Amino acid sequence: MTDLVSHIVLFILAGIGMALVPLLIGRFVRPNLPTAEKDSIYECGEPTIGSSYIQFDLRYYTVALLFIIFDVEVAFFYPWASVFGGAMQLADNRLSTEARTQISEKLLNITPGTLDASQAITAETALTLGYAGVIDIAVFFVVLLVGFAYVWKRGDLDWIRAYQTPGPVEDAAA
Repeated sequence: MTDLVSHIVLFILAGIGMALVPLLIGRFVRPNLPTAEKDSIYECGEPTIGSSYIQFDLRYYTVALLFIIFDVEVAFFYPWASVFGGAMQLADNRLSTEARTQISEKLLNITPGTLDASQAITAETALTLGYAGVIDIAVFFVVLLVGFAYVWKRGDLDWIRAYQTPGPVEDAAA
């Protein structure tokens, strides 16, 4: 038990040291030449205007969340492209038996050298896998586009929204 506690204490001290040592080195190495311009408060390179305690517009959050959602969905294209590329290589009839076996092991996630040449994926099976992959990614992309169209139609991508329809302008002279 004492050994475990000493390891935990050592781990905590090492973590604190890793955080504090670079800060202390920076404190002693960097120049300290304060001026009024350097000490002035700014935001994004511009002087601040008004109070910092204002209500934040929620549209920033909406756009950020939409970006994250669509960005993560697009990240799913990479594994599909990897499998599709391997399947299309295997669909080539000119491929050697050794290359076909290596690509089959990679696609099936088998340890290299364990697959027999007779167990490798055939060109016909690879072509079927490629066609199924194209259909799968087309369905995925259509769902992604439907979601994008919904968000667009709902107005979440419009930066300036009209909260009410403007009525007829009345003549002020009347």
